[in-house]
Amino acid sequence: MCIAVPAEILEIRDGNVALVDYGDLQQEVRIDLVDVAVGEFVLVHVGFAIQRLSREEGLETRELFKEVYKAMEEGPQHHA
Repeated sequence: MCIAVPAEILEIRDGNVALVDYGDLQQEVRIDLVDVAVGEFVLVHVGFAIQRLSREEGLETRELFKEVYKAMEEGPQHHA
């Protein structure tokens, strides 16, 4: 399964590289495929920003990822 993760552009470096923030992690990614500015949200897949998102979409998707990861960490829930 391939997953693209939402991230906010913090800084643009050397034209086609950006520092992004995933909410709890910062990383450099390539931005060759999108036209973006600092403060915008993008979907990142294997080190490349592949799509621009609205701020609302970016924050909403980031929250969904947090909920999924939390549920995965807690493991299966047993109901009586």
